[in-house]
Amino acid sequence: MDDETMILQVAKEMIEVLGHQVESTENGADAVEKFRQAKAAGRPFDVVILDLTVKAGMGGEKAIRILREIDPEVKAIVSSGYSDNAVVSDHKAYGFAAFLNKPYTIEALRDCIDSLLA
Repeated sequence: MDDETMILQVAKEMIEVLGHQVESTENGADAVEKFRQAKAAGRPFDVVILDLTVKAGMGGEKAIRILREIDPEVKAIVSSGYSDNAVVSDHKAYGFAAFLNKPYTIEALRDCIDSLLA
């Protein structure tokens, strides 16, 4: 989930190159709904990546709280270009399993996803 269309598209393509299927959305509310639908259909997401700051809509901090209510074991990555945010500096306390600093390389993305799937 990212509200910047270019970042969303590039991230989607990188994740597909890494061999994973991708659902993408531009805000937290839609991400929560897609997560809920996938879980109900018996195809839960293995990992979610949530942009911390969304200009118009729900961002990652609120979305992770809702996702944890749906599935307390959700493996979520917070993604942000802002390193001075409390969520970034203490992401585990906010319910995230990992942090991915934007802009990120395909190697950093791969390592982050692989560490959560291991």
